Amino acid sequence: MIHATLLFLSGQDLIIICALALLLFGGKKIPEFAKGLGEGIRHFKDASEGKTDDKTTPKDPEKK
Repeated sequence: MIHATLLFLSGQDLIIICALALLLFGGKKIPEFAKGLGEGIRHFKDASEGKTDDKTTPKDPEKK
């Protein structure tokens, strides 16, 4: 069984995980991952709320 203490990460654990991610992926890739994750979350929220993307919908040519 999984104990409740295994589910919580301390500050030291988070620092070690971040340092390992920095070593594995490098400083340039981590912001790209974060940007992709943020865009994915935004698309998921918009889809769950029923919003459409303004970039994909055709613009009305009469509105100038």
